[in-house]
Amino acid sequence: MLPIININDFNYDLPEERIARYPLPERDASRLLVWKNGAIAHRVFRELPDLLSGDEVMFFNNTKVIPARMYFRKETGGLVEIFLLSPYEPPVVDLAMRSAPGLVWACTIGNLKRWTEGVPLRRTVVVDGEEVSLTATLVDRGRQLVRFDWDRYGLPFAKLLEACGEAPIPPYLNRAAEESDKSSYQTVYGKREGAVAAPTAGLHFTPAVMDRLQQKGVHLEELTLHVSAGTFRPVKAENAIDHDMHAEQVVVRRHNLRALLTGRPVVAVGTTSMRTLESIYWYGVRLLTHPGADFVIEKLAPYEYKGSSLPSMQTAAAAVLKVMEERNLEELWGSTEIYIFPGYQFRVVDALVTNFHQPCSTLLLLISAFTGGEAWKDIYREALSNGYRFLSYGDSSILYRR
Repeated sequence: MLPIININDFNYDLPEERIARYPLPERDASRLLVWKNGAIAHRVFRELPDLLSGDEVMFFNNTKVIPARMYFRKETGGLVEIFLLSPYEPPVVDLAMRSAPGLVWACTIGNLKRWTEGVPLRRTVVVDGEEVSLTATLVDRGRQLVRFDWDRYGLPFAKLLEACGEAPIPPYLNRAAEESDKSSYQTVYGKREGAVAAPTAGLHFTPAVMDRLQQKGVHLEELTLHVSAGTFRPVKAENAIDHDMHAEQVVVRRHNLRALLTGRPVVAVGTTSMRTLESIYWYGVRLLTHPGADFVIEKLAPYEYKGSSLPSMQTAAAAVLKVMEERNLEELWGSTEIYIFPGYQFRVVDALVTNFHQPCSTLLLLISAFTGGEAWKDIYREALSNGYRFLSYGDSSILYRR
């Protein structure tokens, strides 16, 4: 039986002036709240390597944010905003970003009621000094599916987006995207294009910090979760369990599994890395009884099992690695909508680097689950009373599992 979780219990007063509208000039100059064994300390983010023993394996989400917001004008002059959510045809992010004309995306559309289905909108985009004619056609109003066509067949969609899209900064910043956001709303290690929101815990890392982590002995691993816009969607259901979770595409590699099998303490950089790592565990659990199962983790999948009969993290990770080897896969694609809320038993992650999240959000539920009980209230109260900056461009924390 799942608990009833009143979302109002996860509300707190976040003054507007505490929301960071812009990042600091130096990424690693942000503040770092350290929560361990119930004690709180205040540091600076560039000191993170000094706080670790060197035995850890640290997982980074190397997704790269795409400029997912585009604008088109109707012939009458009306403005239509198209915000890319997830690729529909082809459905795999990496393929969609390399795709030729004719691909279809699921979107949210501003001024949808004034856009007639089947009527194309056009604009001219300059790519590498050449003009390209880009067309957007609404092909399914109910699902807000948009087909994109352009007149340079060899031009991949990613390059076209780079020329005409805007950085998809969060709505709570209450400002228009600026050119600087294209770089600042991006981690320094982002590689695989496809996210429509940044894995913001990673925004604090610099090459210097990562070099110092490696010098300390920390093993650095990269996996991928293409963050969707659902991460910003507030929980409106009074019982938070009823919230519809968003599915996100993940990519896991053999070396990720081998790193887990070393038994080193696991540090997740961001909630997206955490959700990916915990999803790997549950996929391994499923494989142990259904060897042909696809890597698809449903919202409440972790809550279907009884704890006493569950395998260890190493056993589950070994099951995933075995399937990859049998299928001759260096990369494993999957999808997760895992929902982590109070009562969840963590199987993989020992420490979490993360920012400070919105009230009544799924991310705050995750923080509550990880820190146990109402410890999150003490952490957030301490951060607010000590002048920390909140949300995507705000300060950071490292939290240790009790």
